[in-house]
Amino acid sequence: MLDANLKTQLKAYLEKVTKPFEIVASLDDSDKSRELHGLLQDIVGLTDKITLKTDGADARTPSFSLNRPGENISLRFAGIPMGHEFTSLVLALLQVGGHPSKLEADVIEQIKAIEGEFNFETYFSLSCQNCPDVVQALNLMAVLNPNIRHVAIDGALFQDEVNERQIMSVPSLYLNGELFGQGRMGVEEILAKIDIGAAARDAEKLNAKDAFDVLVVGGGPAGASAAIYAARKGIRTGVAAERFGGQVLDTMAIENFISIQETEGPKLARALEEHVRQYEVDIMNLQRAEALVPCTEPGGLNTIRFAGGGELKAKTVILATGARWREMNVPGEQEYRGRGVAYCPHCDGPLFKGKRVAVIGGGNSGVEAAIDLAGIVAHVTLIEFDSQLRADAVLQKKLFSLPNVEVITSALTSEVKGDGQKVVGLAYKDRNSSEFHSLELEGIFVQIGLVPNTDWLKGTVELSPRGEIVVDARGQTSLPGIFAAGDVTTVPYKQIVIAVGEGAKASLSAFDHLIRSDV
Repeated sequence: MLDANLKTQLKAYLEKVTKPFEIVASLDDSDKSRELHGLLQDIVGLTDKITLKTDGADARTPSFSLNRPGENISLRFAGIPMGHEFTSLVLALLQVGGHPSKLEADVIEQIKAIEGEFNFETYFSLSCQNCPDVVQALNLMAVLNPNIRHVAIDGALFQDEVNERQIMSVPSLYLNGELFGQGRMGVEEILAKIDIGAAARDAEKLNAKDAFDVLVVGGGPAGASAAIYAARKGIRTGVAAERFGGQVLDTMAIENFISIQETEGPKLARALEEHVRQYEVDIMNLQRAEALVPCTEPGGLNTIRFAGGGELKAKTVILATGARWREMNVPGEQEYRGRGVAYCPHCDGPLFKGKRVAVIGGGNSGVEAAIDLAGIVAHVTLIEFDSQLRADAVLQKKLFSLPNVEVITSALTSEVKGDGQKVVGLAYKDRNSSEFHSLELEGIFVQIGLVPNTDWLKGTVELSPRGEIVVDARGQTSLPGIFAAGDVTTVPYKQIVIAVGEGAKASLSAFDHLIRSDV
């Protein structure tokens, strides 16, 4: 199952296991069960700390649990955790085997103190780059607290469950049989939902912090770069982010970040955070900014207010809140979001195997999505508003070579149709004839660009007609001491490498402002 190189790497990791434990597999006569059995045999063959039993009686087959004798740990994988989930498997093996987590001590104690009964189920796909964060977070919580149980389920392998629960987006989390959440979630975000009083405690912590010299709002490439450059100047630096990594977390393949030939978004996001943590930067995650209150006199403090009720003060602020997927804003889109309307083809594509889908958008993202989906689904219809596709020629050539893809141009999507539970079709208007047409399909993947996260800034800093923060060549906004960087600004070409440079520039400008202001 595992090649020689992977075995060598895994063997080195398993040397960190200090507490013996057992893997209990529930198998049947299927090929997938034999495949899983082979994987588990490879694992136990690399260490004498793990034993394998094949007498499991779980209803889901193939599946396996990780059990430490004498302790109450409930952690199970239903399916074969390869692809993006192989890292989740390795971490689970280490953590059940006694290797300590890198999680901060206060968060570990918070997890251990949770009382109640929490039976979590996570549906994932092996091609989903967002799913491992959820799986790894809940696995760790299950290791730390016996009140928390978790099973990670490969949705593509357990299609009956996916269909029964009408799951059309991963990761999908269920708690005690009820839908708990969809999309990327980390330990802190899950804790915030199940730990009563956590939001109030977080607000108190923010309010108690001293003023920062530089406060970066946003944790994407621009925010990370700004934080590093500020911290290197030896000034008090903080980063408050809704989710560290930002839009990069939703990006699959990255092949144009100079000096790194190829990587994936979540991997780059982790590297950015690790780099920031090398410096004395106060990182405050899961903080959604709601208001900017500029200082009223030279040398005063600016205030950022957050959704949880807390606020932070700073001499200078760098706004790097990035952008989010643009929505179609048509009837039915919100109603069927996560029930056929999706925004991540890599994550949710496997759930539409053998079905008919549409991709909205003819730029690079849309055409790449259509190409990827064509290898999974029965048929793809790509719908473009313009009279021609805008994607690179090499991508268009590949797209038009695929037999199960249809391209419709000069089309305005007008409605998402559903049956009350899931998407069943889409309506569009032919912009040439003004006639309306309908398509029968099960999924719609929206790929029509980005919109800046600036709703909370309206009425404070100057915004462009598109809602971007207007900045000058130094990253200065319309307010003194308030700077901005990255996809949220008017700087053209929304690229990671550009955002990193703009973050550095804004930080240097903020430092220069501090010096010149004598504060």
